[in-house]
Amino acid sequence: MGFTVRRTSGSYVRPATATPAGSLELSAIDRVVGLRHMVPSLHVYAPRGCSDDDRRGGEAQPQPSPASVVREALGKALVDYYPMAGRFVDGPEGPGGARVECTGEGAWFVEAVAAGCSLEDVACLDQYPFAIPEQDLLPDEAPGVQPLDLPLMMQVTEFNCGGFVVGLISSHTITDGLGAGQFMTAIGDYARSLPKPRVTPIWSRELIPKPPKLLSGPLGKPRMLQLRHLTVDLSFDSIEKAKSRLLQSTGRRCSTLDVAIAKTWQARTRSLRLADTSARVTLCVAANVRHLLRGDAWRPKDGAGVAGYYGNCMYPVMVSAESGAVEAADLAVLVAMMQEAKARLPAEFARWAAGELVGVEDPYELPFAYEALFVSDWTRLGFQEADYGWGGPSHVIPLAYHPHMPIAIVGAPPAPRMGVRIMTECVEQEHLPVFKEEMMAFLN
Repeated sequence: MGFTVRRTSGSYVRPATATPAGSLELSAIDRVVGLRHMVPSLHVYAPRGCSDDDRRGGEAQPQPSPASVVREALGKALVDYYPMAGRFVDGPEGPGGARVECTGEGAWFVEAVAAGCSLEDVACLDQYPFAIPEQDLLPDEAPGVQPLDLPLMMQVTEFNCGGFVVGLISSHTITDGLGAGQFMTAIGDYARSLPKPRVTPIWSRELIPKPPKLLSGPLGKPRMLQLRHLTVDLSFDSIEKAKSRLLQSTGRRCSTLDVAIAKTWQARTRSLRLADTSARVTLCVAANVRHLLRGDAWRPKDGAGVAGYYGNCMYPVMVSAESGAVEAADLAVLVAMMQEAKARLPAEFARWAAGELVGVEDPYELPFAYEALFVSDWTRLGFQEADYGWGGPSHVIPLAYHPHMPIAIVGAPPAPRMGVRIMTECVEQEHLPVFKEEMMAFLN
């Protein structure tokens, strides 16, 4: 059965009060050309029950619509995060010199309804492909502006059950995943009538080091791949069994994330069945490096232990090995390789920050090739804390896939289910059956 979404309005939401004007410089990481793209995601909110406060004389009182609540709160949050209401402008050298013009023109906001449809009718968007096309739940193109010049777009789609979906498209140029989660949480704080966000945002892009430009090859056209979607839920029980076996065999502890990533990398490598077993395969994980920076602005604030910086602050952790070795390795070996790479992170980031990598390839210029797997961890970005008065989202659906970038995103299954969800678009059709088989074998 098909369901349709009808967009009822679309407009720019400006900051609720006057905000500073002028031009803001982006950091060296923000300006990485490969980050000049939009990151879409869907945030699913179940309907809330009717509380005693909602009743008068035994009858439920009319409640404001989710769209109106989020829209008003967005305007307030844009006062604190006023650069998100501006526009990107390229520098003389192009996107590599981009900055933000704080024009206050606002974020694009769309209100929509799913006609005659409840979240249960579409399985709460827990079955792929979705019963409603994902593009219908994301905001349409904003008028009068190039999409990549706009920091933020949102759509709230209301369902007849009282639940809703927030479709977010944010620019990776202005914020990383942690920053986007922090911003969405701020909207939720205002939606619940808090006087200010629980975490005070910090722009402070000057705190990011500015090392000299490193070697970079010409920006070639990446190979477009026909990547197929696969989602696998790993139970905490299966993860804990693997962690226990690793502890017994190596004496070393590892994280749930370590196990999930190692298994996914091995399953994908096995599915490729590269004829040359000495061919290199690469794993790339974007690691948060806020804890590696120094200065007063990075010390815990607001009692939450969070500095409030919402710009890009990550560094690629790379692991490379022969495909045959990855296929045949015990899981403990792959976990050890990842842990060793993470252990090198502070020294490698310090060398980059100090400008000691002159003469070598830029670590932020990633190898977009089919033999590489990129992993993004969405389990600790803060999106689950975004509560607009209906509680946190039942689940968050990343849609940050690109046809030139084999990727696996680590998240969580819909509440109340527990475990780890691996969402992938990392193999083409010919390799999908073996990849699925290898991933499912981990559950046994």
